[in-house]
Amino acid sequence: MNTVALEFVPPNLEDGPAKAVEEAHKILEHSKAMAMEGAIKHLMIPGMIEEDPDRPVPMRPKMDPLDTWNAVKSELPGMKGLCTQVTAFLNQDQLTQRFDSLLGAGMDGIIFVGVPRTMADGEGSGVAPTDALNIFADQVPNRGAILIPTRDSEFGRFNFKCNQGATFGMTQLLFSDALVGFLQDFAKNSEHRPELLISFGFVPKIETRVNLINWLIQDPGNPLVEKEQAFVSRIAELPLKEKKKELLDLYRRVVDGARELGFPLSIHLEAPYGFTKPAFETFAEMLAYWSPNKS
Repeated sequence: MNTVALEFVPPNLEDGPAKAVEEAHKILEHSKAMAMEGAIKHLMIPGMIEEDPDRPVPMRPKMDPLDTWNAVKSELPGMKGLCTQVTAFLNQDQLTQRFDSLLGAGMDGIIFVGVPRTMADGEGSGVAPTDALNIFADQVPNRGAILIPTRDSEFGRFNFKCNQGATFGMTQLLFSDALVGFLQDFAKNSEHRPELLISFGFVPKIETRVNLINWLIQDPGNPLVEKEQAFVSRIAELPLKEKKKELLDLYRRVVDGARELGFPLSIHLEAPYGFTKPAFETFAEMLAYWSPNKS
């Protein structure tokens, strides 16, 4: 896909399409202000489902990704859509219809994801995401899988997803260069070279009070993730100039390390607390250093 994707969280259902359009206009406004017009090629719209009750920001019912995309695509000319789809709650016929609807609306790729943290792998009455990657290979051209480089046994997990038919992997938010070491090992020991949608996020000061990002990347007992959480907590406190420097340094280390290994690279940008000027300032500096659009 060779793209820069921006995560677009569906608005609360009660706020409706008007809120989605309002957020789309923020993207246009901030992109213009940062001379980033045309840089963002895809919106990545996650399918939001309820997870643990300790989520720092309460989960309210969200618009469906398809409805969200239909509400904003005319506002964002030149952009295409990506989305995540939980497969475990739908049977094969239901997923066939769902993917027809998503692709017909202009979704360019679909990331197949599993059950929430409150459930074990394999639970759910529908199709496991690893099975869906294979079953829908002919229907969905760009089939994504989640990649968490700090997770235990991730090599085997991701390699199996590639065996099953994943054409790209979208990483969890990265706050260390652990991905580089993972990809070095993967390149040596696997024949697969899927495209990678590498995820970077802006960390505003509000994180010091809310801890949403630290909650999103949590993996209790994992020392690699504890280091990432410590990094997030530290930079959240910094003035914007220093924060941007830290995030840009991380971006450089990950991109420079990854692009030498033979994987097609794309970039996924996230602003978990909303589209703001500081977030887009940071994204603009990242893309000025390296962008798949310019490579």
